[in-house]
Amino acid sequence: MKQNNKTNIDLPANIHDFRNSLNYTLHGDYYLPDITVESGKPLGKYGRARLCYLKEHRPNVYTRLLLSGKLYVDLNETDAEAQRLLETIILAMAKQAGVTEKLKAVDPSQ
Repeated sequence: MKQNNKTNIDLPANIHDFRNSLNYTLHGDYYLPDITVESGKPLGKYGRARLCYLKEHRPNVYTRLLLSGKLYVDLNETDAEAQRLLETIILAMAKQAGVTEKLKAVDPSQ
């Protein structure tokens, strides 16, 4: 337990906020959240685009995801889903245009 010199009140070193499910540690006169940034696989194009969008247009959602530790999980899921959608669209467009493996082997410029 640390003692606050101004009010002579003993403050607990760690607290838990049940409203946002975060733990806090006393640093001097302030409680700072115990959060870490996960370094996982690098973000792809669409994950980075979502990150920029959240920061610029949805700061509350960005902050909530960041503080809950779920930001990079969300960004990686968004990137993976966008890649799957892009592959699906490309295959559909190729089928509609009549592009086959044989055509690609004979004339790759088309």
